[in-house]
Amino acid sequence: VKTGEDIEREFGIPIVNKRISVTPMALVAGASETEDCVPFALALDRAAQTCGVNFIGGYSALVQKGMTEADEKLIRSIPEALARTELVCSSVNVGSTRAGINMDAVALMGRIVKDTAAATADRDGLGCAKLVVFANIPQDVPFMAGAYLGVGEPDVVINVGVSGPGVVKKAIDRAMENHKPGEFTLGEVAEVIKRTAYKVTRVGEIIGKEVAQRLDLPFGVADLSLAPTPAVGDSVGEIFQSVGLSSIGAPGTTAVLAMLNDAVKKGGAFASSHVGGLSGAFIPVSEDSSIEAATRSGALSLEKLEAMTSVCSVGLDMIAIPGDTPAATISGIIADEMAIGMINSKTTAVRLIPAPGKQVGDTVEFGGLLGSAPVQPVHPFSAKAFVD
Repeated sequence: VKTGEDIEREFGIPIVNKRISVTPMALVAGASETEDCVPFALALDRAAQTCGVNFIGGYSALVQKGMTEADEKLIRSIPEALARTELVCSSVNVGSTRAGINMDAVALMGRIVKDTAAATADRDGLGCAKLVVFANIPQDVPFMAGAYLGVGEPDVVINVGVSGPGVVKKAIDRAMENHKPGEFTLGEVAEVIKRTAYKVTRVGEIIGKEVAQRLDLPFGVADLSLAPTPAVGDSVGEIFQSVGLSSIGAPGTTAVLAMLNDAVKKGGAFASSHVGGLSGAFIPVSEDSSIEAATRSGALSLEKLEAMTSVCSVGLDMIAIPGDTPAATISGIIADEMAIGMINSKTTAVRLIPAPGKQVGDTVEFGGLLGSAPVQPVHPFSAKAFVD
């Protein structure tokens, strides 16, 4: 943390978050005879607080093909673990293109999401904001809540996550100002995004390598992902308006997102030989003021968000749903999202918050980088027989 702060002052470039990820704790738990995995989470939380980092990831299990006894113990401990810790993040990979989808794990995770929300009901189900269900999870992703240290990674490695949707928006706006309406083509927009992504990634890699050198550790990857915050001017959703849509969610949204994601990946890949993680565009509802406003106005539904995940870099992210949503419905949503990832050989994820006591139209408030979100409706028809 101190090294990051020193470099931040010297280079004049903000390093907003410092985080740690560890080997999936289900693997560690498998080497012990404990029946209770929560002490592992408590130890991680103490370590994070001692180090002064923002979050620690890796309370995780990789169960895309099946669950070991340790995997299942850890998964069932997630609600209590996230309720009793402040900085611990959890992820469970339940599918992959190679292995398919572990539907037993999908069914279990629907119940775990519900139980985690109930265990943190006094905080609007905040525990669910630190729990992600994945398909095709990368081993080197630095972004929370999905970060963990992959089994093929070195003992210690420095990975850097680079964001900056506001920078991309400003670059597009400046380019638009120099052209008459209709003169600036989408191909030219994509070129602006690629050039901007290149510059941002280069800066991120320089910072990451400087940190690695000072700590005498190997440098891993630069993950260029447009990860928004609730702050005005730091929104992915506003980029859609700069390109010409009245709001994110309007017809053409998925096409614009595909262009944005493709351009970001190409610009980042050209800038660094160490691109990894997710590298693309995130669409977290509560963490992006423009996306949050679009869901509140009705321009963006859960179904439209699911369609967008077929071309973005992650999935259904930070979406508040009614607290009485059945576990089987949550499992069905997870299964749908995992299928998109499995078939299209891409990472997809689900981070849903069934807000206890909340109904459609209510608002959940998490504060800070997690923001706030309106409670969105879910499909009323049941998936129980399919899931069970």
